[in-house]
Amino acid sequence: MSFPVPPNEAQRLSALHAYEILDTSPESDFDVMTRMAAHAFNMPTVVIGLMDSNRLWLKSRLGIQVTEIDRNASMCAHALMSPGETLVLENLREDRRFRKNPFVTQGPRFNFYAGAPLVDSKGFALGTIAVFDQTARGFNAAQRTSLLDLSSLVVSCLENRQKAKQLSQMAMSDHLTGLPNRAHFERALNAELAHSRRTGERLTVFFMDLDGFKEINDSHGHAAGDQVLAEVAQRLMAQVRQEDMVARFGGDEFAVFVRQRAHDSTELLAQRIEQAVAAPIFLTPSLRVSVGISIGLATFHDASNTVASLIARADQSLYQLKKSRKKLATLSGPIPLGN
Repeated sequence: MSFPVPPNEAQRLSALHAYEILDTSPESDFDVMTRMAAHAFNMPTVVIGLMDSNRLWLKSRLGIQVTEIDRNASMCAHALMSPGETLVLENLREDRRFRKNPFVTQGPRFNFYAGAPLVDSKGFALGTIAVFDQTARGFNAAQRTSLLDLSSLVVSCLENRQKAKQLSQMAMSDHLTGLPNRAHFERALNAELAHSRRTGERLTVFFMDLDGFKEINDSHGHAAGDQVLAEVAQRLMAQVRQEDMVARFGGDEFAVFVRQRAHDSTELLAQRIEQAVAAPIFLTPSLRVSVGISIGLATFHDASNTVASLIARADQSLYQLKKSRKKLATLSGPIPLGN
C-alpha cells in the first residue's frame, strides 16, 4: 500500500459509508460548490472527492472526466492526513512524491494542487474539496482559509443530506416495529403494479390482522401488546423474500405484497404465516402468550387495478373470512350436556 493511511481508518470508513453517498447521482448542492471554487480561485479543475478504501470517488467534478481515482494516484490521500489544514503542492513536477504521478506525467498534466479535507462533526476526514491547475502557482494564506471554509460548507451539505434521508425514512416507517408504514407500502405497491402491468407477472396483496390481540392488551397491558406486535413483525419478515414487502398499517393490522413466480403458492405462504405467528410468544421467561392471524388476499388481474382497489379487495377478503368464522362459531355453539 503506497498511500498514507489515517490512524482511524476503520472508523473513518465506517463514518463515510454511513452517509450512503458513494456512487450516487450528481446533486446540485455539491455541483454549486465546485463552481464556486473554480470561480473563487480561478482554477480550471475542481473536485469534491470521498475517499473509499482504495479509491477517491468524485461526487462532483469540473474540468476532469474520470469519476474515480485510484487511491495510490490520489493527492487527496495525502490531504486526509492533516484534518483542518489545506495541503498545497505549488509545483507537482518538482515534488518527489508526485512528479511521476500519471495525472502529472500524462493528461491532464497537472502541476498544481490544493486540497482541504472534508471533516465531519466527529473529526473524521471523509474526503476533500480540491483544486488543480496545469501551471505551477502560489496559494496564499487567505486562499487556504477560503478553501477550508468551502470544505466546511461541503460537510454541511453532506450532513443535511443525511438528516433529510433519515427524516424521510422515519416518515415512511412504523416506529414500533421498524416496518414500512402504510404510506411507504402504498408508494412501493404502486411501483409494483406498474411492473406487473409491463410484465404480466402476478402480484398478490395480503391484508392481515391478529386474533386475540385485544385480550393480551387487556390482560397484560399495552407494553406487552407492543412486544407482541414487534415479535409478529419479525416473524412476518422471516416468511417473505427480500423483494417482497411487509408493512404495519396500524393497530394490529399488517400487509404484505409478493411477486408470484410460476411455482409460487400464496396459499402455502399464508399457511406458513399462520403457523409462524401462532407459535408461543414469551413476554418473560415464565409468561407466554399466543395470537392467531387472519389473512385476506387480493391478486392483480388486469391493468385497471389500482393500489386502492387492490387493498380494498384484500380488506374485503379479510372481512369475509372473519365474518364466516364468526358465523361458524355461532352455529357450532356450546354442545349441550346429556342427562
